[in-house]
Amino acid sequence: MSRDFVTDADIRTPIELHRGGCACPWHAPTSRRQFNGLFTGLIAGGTAMATLPAWAREGVEVGGTSKFAKLVPASQVEQAAQQNYLQLQQEASSKGALAPDNHPQLIRLRAIAEQLKPHTYEWNPRAKSWKWEVSLIGSEQINAFCMPGGKIAFYTGILQKLQLNDDEVAMIMGHEMAHALREHARERMGKSTATQGLIGLGSALLGLGDLGRSVADIGGQLLTLRFSREDESEADLVGMELAARGGYDPRAGVSLWQKMGQASKGAPPQFLSTHPASTTRIQEIEANLGKVTGLYERAPRPARRYAPPPA
Repeated sequence: MSRDFVTDADIRTPIELHRGGCACPWHAPTSRRQFNGLFTGLIAGGTAMATLPAWAREGVEVGGTSKFAKLVPASQVEQAAQQNYLQLQQEASSKGALAPDNHPQLIRLRAIAEQLKPHTYEWNPRAKSWKWEVSLIGSEQINAFCMPGGKIAFYTGILQKLQLNDDEVAMIMGHEMAHALREHARERMGKSTATQGLIGLGSALLGLGDLGRSVADIGGQLLTLRFSREDESEADLVGMELAARGGYDPRAGVSLWQKMGQASKGAPPQFLSTHPASTTRIQEIEANLGKVTGLYERAPRPARRYAPPPA
């Protein structure tokens, strides 16, 4: 198969970066609800959890943002992610595996991102000031991620091997965006910080104490964080709504995970190692389709549809 740039599966791929930024690592040992319960006594009287804006009530319901995300400054998490993302791009470029701006599939990814971006702002006001970026990396991996601050990367393997249509790409992109919007990485860092006793919870919630963790330390955490099953379920639902509002068929979530299931035969791809495709997951998507169907039906359709890369 011909390519416009060199494919190199040996690049330092961010399954580590994926785990830290937006990659979707599964199965942290405790759920958000369980973890919050451990600290009820310490955080009683603290800031109440934020609620989603009223417009989101026509759509999925995922609850408020965790208090623990507030324990680590968002600006530092985003700055660390930006540095890691730049490093990834530089490494890929040095190996000839970073797609140029005129690559057809990169143009496609950026067009889909533009359809979804206007619908991200109500989920996280910070998204309005994010410098969203989309990169395409030549690799056989079936993988994609979004780091804090809107740093998105897709691997050619996920587009080429799964032959994803635009609706399916939008479901993946929406899912990854959702991790960044819901600040799952920042929340995980806050929980880790609390359990390790690196920050006094009372001081943190009152705006006292030293929250100025160095960018280097936070960057290191981005390489190792694991998201919970609850995070993954939440990202599925929020991503489905983003796709629907962007004019992409949310029913594609079912066909997407069916393809993922087929791809898992033999050695599971990296994307599936952190995004298990299961009947339970598909059932949850199907159960929530009715909440976003109206949004999709009323949404303006994308001006152009794109084809997947040659198989």
